[in-house]
Amino acid sequence: MSPTTLPALPDHGHVTFLGAGPGDPGLLTLRAVEALANADVLVAEHEVLDVVRRHARQGVAEVHTDTDTAGSSATSAPGTGTPQLTVVDGTSTTAGVPAVRDAAHLVMEAARGGRRVVRAVTGDPGLDAYAAEEMLACAAAGVPFEVVPGIATAVGVPAYAGVPLRDAEGADVRFVDARTASDRCWTEVGASDGTVVVSTTLDSVATAAGELVSAGRKPDTPMTVTVAGTTTRQRTWTATLGTIAQTLKQAKVLPSPEGGRPVIAVVGDRSAAAQRDRLAWFESKPLFGWKVLVPRTKEQAASLSEQLRSYGAVPHEVPTIAVEPPRTPQQMERAVKGLVTGRYEWIAFTSVNAVRAVREKFEEYGLDARAFAGIKVAAVGEQTANALIAFGVKPDLVPSGEQSAAGLLEDWPPYDPVFDPIDRVFLPRADIATETLVAGLIELGWEVDDVTAYRTVRASPPPAETREAIKGGGFDAVLFTSSSTVRNLVGIAGKPHNVTVIACIGPATAKTAEEHGLRVDVMAPEPSVHKLAEALADFGMRRRAAALEAGDPVTRPSERRPGARRRRSTT
Repeated sequence: MSPTTLPALPDHGHVTFLGAGPGDPGLLTLRAVEALANADVLVAEHEVLDVVRRHARQGVAEVHTDTDTAGSSATSAPGTGTPQLTVVDGTSTTAGVPAVRDAAHLVMEAARGGRRVVRAVTGDPGLDAYAAEEMLACAAAGVPFEVVPGIATAVGVPAYAGVPLRDAEGADVRFVDARTASDRCWTEVGASDGTVVVSTTLDSVATAAGELVSAGRKPDTPMTVTVAGTTTRQRTWTATLGTIAQTLKQAKVLPSPEGGRPVIAVVGDRSAAAQRDRLAWFESKPLFGWKVLVPRTKEQAASLSEQLRSYGAVPHEVPTIAVEPPRTPQQMERAVKGLVTGRYEWIAFTSVNAVRAVREKFEEYGLDARAFAGIKVAAVGEQTANALIAFGVKPDLVPSGEQSAAGLLEDWPPYDPVFDPIDRVFLPRADIATETLVAGLIELGWEVDDVTAYRTVRASPPPAETREAIKGGGFDAVLFTSSSTVRNLVGIAGKPHNVTVIACIGPATAKTAEEHGLRVDVMAPEPSVHKLAEALADFGMRRRAAALEAGDPVTRPSERRPGARRRRSTT
């Protein structure tokens, strides 16, 4: 029964124990998203708060684990002990004096007054976290609860590492938490010849391997170790029980002062380890782990960033321009009123910002997409067309070739007094001149109202940490979608480091980048942000293939060797 239909008890509310999966936000179940959308209070482990909060409704009260609140550096292993819980408000700032409380007591208190509580844990509530104690507390207090299973860490991480847990014969699979395992447990799994999935920490992997060898496993038994599984920080090492310590040492995996990062180790048949090179689908993505700078606002970069994530990249949006209303809004107000009174035959949108400016003016006057009835609409670019469709307006004309003012003029019909009752075009634009389009339309016989709908100004500089990453080589690539993004990014943040891969949307943008001393590595085959992302992914794939063919480790551009010089790309 869903949260929307469960009867809300006046004093006891309802609790949903929810598994948030091992780290990838995309692994949340549909049922989990539904429960989060209906929650009044969100109680989450600190590790999963960012994963679940994006699906919670605005204004939900948040509670997360905070192991430092008690003033002690000691930490409990996930799934053991009692977490420290700090009450925070909807903007994640501490509300008053932090209150450290028993988890079950806090969940009970949150459920009072008929509120619906979601208690989110890493992985699965039944396998990765000891949630039974909290569930028993709910049962004892008469608080109804439900369990929404999640992708267990011990199952999800091997899948992302390309390590199948069962073979064709369906061998036995054992799960062991090395942090709480008894001698008897080690003896049992050591005597088995099936697959063993060990939850441990990076600092204790060698100790766990030694326990298995002491319990009867052969030292040459294959072992894979994965850290930060299902995230773009994932890294996997393949060795044996006898060599894993040396493998980690050679990889320069250093001990962690916090007691070690959680890892999943899989011990089992040789065939599974041999297959990993072909089954490691996640870490072999073309831009896996690449930190890519996108000089656009979050709104503008939404679909582009999602595309980059599908290639394994970590997009980082940095606005280079800010959009402001025109200094004199009267001209825009007259033009919008002219749309309603039938002054125009056409309206031409050359950017998403132009669509947004007209839409905002419509909403100010209480108008909607119906006001476009009888008016032909033109749009330059896929993003502009999509913005119009989202507004409820289907463009009548989109360039069939180059997505630019010149491309639009190629397809624009000349004015014909027989078929066109009105000879005027409304062109809402930025404060930057559009002489090419205006002159071309006049040449075709049209009258043009060239109206400033918005102003573009250089954005404020990004945080110091971002500026240092740009200049110091902390980014693996940067996508330039126009000449202005080149000029503005260099102006507000400095020139990208010479190890950073520079990708440009077209020749004009590339020329501007070169004028600023940047070496262009990637060029989009056509002026589209999505084709630009595809071109960068192709570059990353070929770079990876070249490293593997040469027998070199696959590294990101930012993982440069000291003193290494960057060669000009032929892309």
